[in-house]
This record gives sequence, C-alpha cells and structure tokens, in this order.
Amino acid sequence: MDEIKELIEKAIDKLKDDDNLMESFKKDPIKVVEKLLNVDLPDDKLEAIVDGIKAKLQIDDIADVLGKLGGLFGKKD
Repeated sequence: MDEIKELIEKAIDKLKDDDNLMESFKKDPIKVVEKLLNVDLPDDKLEAIVDGIKAKLQIDDIADVLGKLGGLFGKKD
C-alpha cells in the first residue's frame, strides 16, 4: 500500500508542474500514469492509482478554494 501511495504522490508532483501533462491526464489517465511513472501494472492497480490521484487533486483544489474564501472572513483591525 505504501508503494501505491508513493506512486500517487510522485505522479501528482509531476502533474502539478506540467499543465499539458495534466490535460493529457484528464483525457487518458491510465495511459499517462503508465508513461509518467514508467510502470507496467495490471489495469486494476493502475485504476487504483488513477483514483488516488484524482481524489488527491480534488482535495487540493478544495483546500485552495477554502483558503481563498477564508481571506474574505478575516479579522478587521
């Protein structure tokens, strides 16, 4: 399980640094993950990694939005 977690984090780091790669991931995530991580895993394992990447990216997006909203409700001096 730790190995999958590491692969997910590695992929996320690379995806966040490359907008073109992110667009490709949105179109064909399995293919991109295979090339990105240079792995040849069974489809069920790749799907688990893709699901983990998507979940982590959504959490990061939500955190960014909440952080921006938090600034709207900041204390006034």
